[in-house]
Amino acid sequence: MTGALLVAGTTSDAGKSVLVAGLCRWLARTGVRVAPFKAQNMSNNSVVTPDGGEIGRAQAVQAAACGLEPSVRFNPVLLKPGGDRTSQVVVLGRAVGEVSALSYRERKADLLRTVLSTLDSLRNDYEAVVCEGAGSPTEINLRANDIANMGLARAAGLPVLVVGDIDRGGVFAHLFGTLALLDPADQALVTGFVVNKFRGDPALLEPGLHQLRALTGRPVYGVLPWREELWLDAEDSLSYSADGVIGRPRPPVGEQWLRVAVVRLPRISNATDVEALACEPGVSVRFVTEPSRIADADLVVLPGSKATVADLAWLRSTGLADAITSHARRGLPVLGVCGGFQMLGARIEDAVESRAGTVDGLGLLDLDVRFEPAKTLHRPTGTAFDEPVTGYEIHHGQVARRGDLDTLVTLPDGTGEGVLTGSVAGTHWHGLLENDGFRRAFLRWAADRSGRDGFKPAADVDFAAARAAQLDLLGDLVADHLDTDAVLRLLASGAPAGLPFVPPGAPA
Repeated sequence: MTGALLVAGTTSDAGKSVLVAGLCRWLARTGVRVAPFKAQNMSNNSVVTPDGGEIGRAQAVQAAACGLEPSVRFNPVLLKPGGDRTSQVVVLGRAVGEVSALSYRERKADLLRTVLSTLDSLRNDYEAVVCEGAGSPTEINLRANDIANMGLARAAGLPVLVVGDIDRGGVFAHLFGTLALLDPADQALVTGFVVNKFRGDPALLEPGLHQLRALTGRPVYGVLPWREELWLDAEDSLSYSADGVIGRPRPPVGEQWLRVAVVRLPRISNATDVEALACEPGVSVRFVTEPSRIADADLVVLPGSKATVADLAWLRSTGLADAITSHARRGLPVLGVCGGFQMLGARIEDAVESRAGTVDGLGLLDLDVRFEPAKTLHRPTGTAFDEPVTGYEIHHGQVARRGDLDTLVTLPDGTGEGVLTGSVAGTHWHGLLENDGFRRAFLRWAADRSGRDGFKPAADVDFAAARAAQLDLLGDLVADHLDTDAVLRLLASGAPAGLPFVPPGAPA
């Protein structure tokens, strides 16, 4: 078998990423050499590949589902929003400049050539490629320059599955409308539908599935049930629960909980850094956006940001800056990661990202940060709290001056990275908390600093195993609830001929 297909969604967060991961896991377990692909991703959640490139985190997770290391080929174009109107463009792992929504259109033709040649290389190297669309394929205002949805499907001849989230409500209208607003040539590639996040008795859904097929001439390939265990590696921080709770908190091993407040910055990046904490029994992790939620927290985490200076200004305007500094000056623990680490220092000199010049930091660490034009992309190793650690770095800001501060991570050459002084810790490393031994030691440090003597870290939490279990669950859901024979036919033969046109089609 050799082939490729595209998973499109009726909306953002309809389930494209998890369905692609599930299809990849299922195919890999059946012995198929499979790779993921997302032509264009817009996300500030990214990872560093072994060759020093940068791709969307969702594609790294999908690569893991395939049993592969992440590669720049899996996400050739990454847009990282740095403001309301501009984004950094990353092509084949390297930042190539900033664009506005309008100026980006002018680059689409060149980028489509890059996307298609990259997809061709994957199809030559793997037996199957499962592609993920972006947003909705029926964004009719963007169709003329699309390189991620039907524009990609048309150019590469990909059969398309459309997934809709029934938990949002209106899934039949979403699925029908998505198809009916496409032009005839696009509709000819849409082969059927998948319903995601269904709760209840499937028999209640059957009449609607039959009517949808009668209206469109296309089958529903399956109905994936809601599973509350699926929360790791969310594409963005808005995917978490309405009250900001991350994960499914389990009762503590000891006598007390440890309460963690993670500041949800407007331009937060790599929000998934804190998910490893949420896997720990007795650790309650919550996103916060106003100062009162800091007041009863034990540990405060300032995560990464794609717009460090702008998000620092937001901290001050909301009162969160004062709440964080008060928390630290009471001797309670604060952790800053990447952009959050930079905010904790005395000064930030930024002529690159915000071009704001020199601005004051929160003053909790005696260090200055200078933004450099070249972006650091690195996958280092070291030792922290006497535990071996790995991580990855994605940042323009560099420590330009450092006072007499203890080191958090000792690198193999004996130099240091990050700081740990008093109750404040900071690092440029993403993924540091995914190291099990370090995470347990860090939680003991945080509990000691916050006076939570009754908190006890569990001794057996394996974060890598937890992630693998989620990927296996996704593979199980595909195997048990999708028409996998139909999926294999699409990969082998493409979209069947003669699929009916559903009016009105795309507007003239």
